[in-house]
Amino acid sequence: MERKGRFSQWLRRPRSGAGGEKGTGAGAGGVREDLLMAAAAAGFPLAPAAHPSGYGCSCDRIGCPTPARHPVSFAWQTQATTDPDKVEQWLRADPQANFITATGIVHDVLDVPADAGRLALERLGAAEVEVGPVATSSGDLQQGRMLFFSATRGTPDDEDEWWPCELDCHPETMDEHPGLRWHCRGSYVLVPPARLPGDGHVGWVLGPERPLPDPLTLLEALTDACARFAGSDQDQAAAWPMGR
Repeated sequence: MERKGRFSQWLRRPRSGAGGEKGTGAGAGGVREDLLMAAAAAGFPLAPAAHPSGYGCSCDRIGCPTPARHPVSFAWQTQATTDPDKVEQWLRADPQANFITATGIVHDVLDVPADAGRLALERLGAAEVEVGPVATSSGDLQQGRMLFFSATRGTPDDEDEWWPCELDCHPETMDEHPGLRWHCRGSYVLVPPARLPGDGHVGWVLGPERPLPDPLTLLEALTDACARFAGSDQDQAAAWPMGR
């Protein structure tokens, strides 16, 4: 209950930086840590990611195409964990680090342009469809995205049973999906709260404590909303290459 209260308090604050707050004091850091721990407690596998540095990225890649939006290590898939002690260790090592959550293990993420996401969220609410965690992402490299977290389609023991889908989005193919992106096995998204270059941030609209819905209950509303806004200009950011 205390965690939920602090989560609600965070969402009510003015947003101008790291998931809702620009400050770097102990109070801001404590709430940020609580939110990351809440995501880990909800079963979201986390791994450290780059963060803004000056006008660019904290990584050593010259001209990084996705500043502050990619994992620190190419081994992020094996690093990703829900262990709070490990997450705390990473935070102590680099208090400014963003975090990604690996998809296709516990959850998938349906990632749509912000305008389409807001319309879909309104329609889903009117239809009384249960929506799970929802986050927003904005920044210099993209005009705004909304992330709908859902239960994963799974990773069955029998690989032949895995359901392939042309909507699948991997980190290195995001520029091919300016509309709906379906992050499942082998992909990731930034988990709130996260800072992006300039005034960009990733923040929760609906928190990680919510149950994960079946993605198919959201898909029709999201695809319809994306079709409505298909003519609008969308960003096509290059993506961080995935390790092989």
